[in-house]
Amino acid sequence: MTREHKINISRKECIGCGMCVKDCPVNNIAVKDKKAVIKMQRCLMCGHCVAVCPKAAVSITGFREQPVEIDSPAVLEPQLLLDAIRSRRSVRQFKQQPVDAKVIEQVIEAGRLTPSAENAQDVSYIVLRKDMERYEKIAIRFAKWILPVMKLIKPNARNIIIDDHFFFKKAPAAILVLGKDKISASLAASNMELMAEAHGLGVLYSGLFAMAANYSFKLRRKLHLRHKKVVTVLVLGYPNVRYRRTVQKEAADVSEHLPPGLLSLKRPFSEPFLS
Repeated sequence: MTREHKINISRKECIGCGMCVKDCPVNNIAVKDKKAVIKMQRCLMCGHCVAVCPKAAVSITGFREQPVEIDSPAVLEPQLLLDAIRSRRSVRQFKQQPVDAKVIEQVIEAGRLTPSAENAQDVSYIVLRKDMERYEKIAIRFAKWILPVMKLIKPNARNIIIDDHFFFKKAPAAILVLGKDKISASLAASNMELMAEAHGLGVLYSGLFAMAANYSFKLRRKLHLRHKKVVTVLVLGYPNVRYRRTVQKEAADVSEHLPPGLLSLKRPFSEPFLS
């Protein structure tokens, strides 16, 4: 996190219920004299104590936003979500229709709200909308330089044709997701993809542009990356293609380890496990 924060517990509001003690992931809260107290301010600042307190007695300073009261948790309809994931395809054909800045902001907001490892909140974003061709040209030169090596490593790379729109496919926008922790940035990108598709956008993960951004010195300078690493790139735009059916996937490889003396079960996830 880039800002300093401090946890405050109101002795007047605290009822000593101990909910914050039970929910703290680093055991940084105790109840003394029937009131919750913080052991040390060097904490994850994850906000579990703020979220769980029934009397709103806990607060954390240094944030630009205030906590929002939750009357009832938002619940996604499981089958609708599964259908959306099942029908998702990487889009490489885009309409020449701009993506509104407010939509981009909400896509990034989905990434910002994603939990990060140790609550580091160190994922950042670079939005490309104007002059995308300038960055793409640099990446294309890098790709043409490295293509002979790729052809030796990956046989399917032998059929690759690098044209002027190899990376962005004429899409109107792209978001670079940066982070020290690859898992945190990847989780943020996954939620961003769901938000983008909720707005009717098509998404292409451009791992090749991410590679170019990480290894091309000229592209890194143009993007002002300095010491940051691009984990993935989301190419965004309204799709100019319609997919009419889902595609097959291999069955999930799932194992259930049982107590000693019993064999571990391993079968497709669609088949029931013994209880």
